[in-house]
Amino acid sequence: MPEIKRFFSAVHCLPPCFRLKLTQYFIYYYLITFIALFVNKMQNQNKSGKIQIYTGDGKGKTTASLGLAIRAIGNGLKVGIIYFDKGGDYYGERKILGQLTNSGLQYAAFGMPRMMGQRFRFENIPDDIEQARLALKQAADWMQQDFDLLILDEINTTVRTELLTTDEIINLIKQKPANLELILTGRYCPPPVMELADLITEMKPLKHYSDQGLDARQGIEY
Repeated sequence: MPEIKRFFSAVHCLPPCFRLKLTQYFIYYYLITFIALFVNKMQNQNKSGKIQIYTGDGKGKTTASLGLAIRAIGNGLKVGIIYFDKGGDYYGERKILGQLTNSGLQYAAFGMPRMMGQRFRFENIPDDIEQARLALKQAADWMQQDFDLLILDEINTTVRTELLTTDEIINLIKQKPANLELILTGRYCPPPVMELADLITEMKPLKHYSDQGLDARQGIEY
């Protein structure tokens, strides 16, 4: 480095006692500067938000994200949850989420009801697509706010159900601020989306009581 060469050239002209002291000060200065830069780098790494994906056919994707949300709130972080294609009022956790707004949590649910009496509606209607677009816009808006953790519940599935495209999800992810922890849940996560992730957990149903004919239970599955 030029400045180092100039420093030692100037020091070389001084009496030995001064050369020793200035050299020590120089070493101390650069050592402290190096330590400060290292600590700052480590702090920035700890603050940098990651991209996590919970996918797979097994139970527990939304459940895992809710557990992370509770942990984050307990540590004073601001949390946002956006539900994709999960309309209706039969999700029990939302009765509690609404009580946590003063603790730093906000949530927004989008989607038309899929349960039609005892029948699940698989086919899409125009309002389903419109609701998915609104959820996408809400996610983009919240990314510009001061959230520490943002959960996009069931966004992975929207490509399979033809509500959103892979490119739309990728474009959304690219808007993520550096300090935001982003969670995407749902089955059938598109491979191009998975390539952007820092962590991927695949839930596998090694054994499930639904195989024995047990229906979804209120308070456990929803």
